[in-house]
Amino acid sequence: MFERFTKDARGVVQAAVEQAERAEASSVEAEHILLALLEREGSRASFAFTSLGVTVERKESIREAVAESRRRAGLSRSEADALAGLGIDVSEIVARVEAVHGVGAMSGDRRDKGWWSGRRSFGRGAKQILETSLRTAVAHGDRHIGDEHILLALTARPGIPAEILADRGVTYESLMRVLFGGGGEAKAG
Repeated sequence: MFERFTKDARGVVQAAVEQAERAEASSVEAEHILLALLEREGSRASFAFTSLGVTVERKESIREAVAESRRRAGLSRSEADALAGLGIDVSEIVARVEAVHGVGAMSGDRRDKGWWSGRRSFGRGAKQILETSLRTAVAHGDRHIGDEHILLALTARPGIPAEILADRGVTYESLMRVLFGGGGEAKAG
């Protein structure tokens, strides 16, 4: 599959690994792919972000939302809201755990670097995003997988990245309009 990735898409995957390493995460997750896409410049995904009004300030708010979801042990806002409906206050649980174990204790990030050597593996969510990007490219008749296909995959699969992007007006439908204009042919170069 990776032989079909464009230079930009390969850059996203490499940057996602770097994001996971900086966060000292045990594996690359979908959130790391989203953070990597935010760094892109001069690509179809960056064009789509710009077209949908994702400015430097909005990119920072996306980064903050990802960090906040990590503090909630990877729960999305809608999942936390659903638990609140059952009488479970996720914010209170996070506060109690962090009071005892420190800020970010529920993030799942490993702080002891000595336990691991080698390459970061890709978590289930990240693998699903990459597989969905392949399906998206094939569905549009594209022979390659670009960073725009990865961005579309993030919005097509339920989860934290899709929720965070939707809150900022970046949905699968809005991306399709910007990238493909309703037809099957790409508009953005």
